[in-house]
Amino acid sequence: MSSAPDAAAVHAYEVEHVYGTGAGAVTALGPLSLDVPPGSFLVIVGASGCGKSTLLRLIAGFERPTSGTVLTHGGRPAPGKGAGIVFQQPRLFPWKSVGGNVELALRYAGVPRGERPRRVRELLERVGLRNVAHRRIWQISGGQQQRVAIARALAADNPLLLLDEPFAALDALTRERLQEDLRLVSAQTGRTSVFVTHSVEEAVFLGSRVVVLSRRPGRVALDLDIHLPRTGLEPDELRALPEYAALRATVSQAVRAAAA
Repeated sequence: MSSAPDAAAVHAYEVEHVYGTGAGAVTALGPLSLDVPPGSFLVIVGASGCGKSTLLRLIAGFERPTSGTVLTHGGRPAPGKGAGIVFQQPRLFPWKSVGGNVELALRYAGVPRGERPRRVRELLERVGLRNVAHRRIWQISGGQQQRVAIARALAADNPLLLLDEPFAALDALTRERLQEDLRLVSAQTGRTSVFVTHSVEEAVFLGSRVVVLSRRPGRVALDLDIHLPRTGLEPDELRALPEYAALRATVSQAVRAAAA
């Protein structure tokens, strides 16, 4: 347990979560404890059914833990407050334009009407979508839709960004491009990010820290800081480093052992 949980962006202590009651009860998670410092990029990785998405929902405030404590920036998490969220599917409004989807998020965030057009442009440029604000959602690709979802999550000035396998449904090339863009956006904004994935490659590339969960009920099987030279290297150069390969092997072995 952290000696100062109020200082953590995310503080989880002895968290357990159970679905159902009686003979049908299933313990999905825990006990699990971890602290996420502000500005870090935590990636949670593990096999299907290990509780990754459950943990993210607890951090988002969509559910309350059965036991234990979850705090974000010192307070109880609540849906729509304090965190931007990106899901596996973009969940955009198809009847609105690209810019309209982002503008709506700005309106809910309390941004004055006169400031919204500029903020829409800035957010779309930040995720690599310059000059597409007028297009309808069905006129852009799946990768572009996920970029819009990220822009929408960044619309409110929330210090925490939660991402639940946002690139899982994309092709490999688009996925790699979005990984590179997300890592850059995260560094530029300084937000704390918690990212859930099945992919070891994705975890090591994105994370400043990787947590591997065991099979259900999910517990921390590995908690590993990722120290890689991020500046001055192209993504392919980073992936070619011997230390990158060593970290990937360590995480992969932990995932396999945790799922056994």
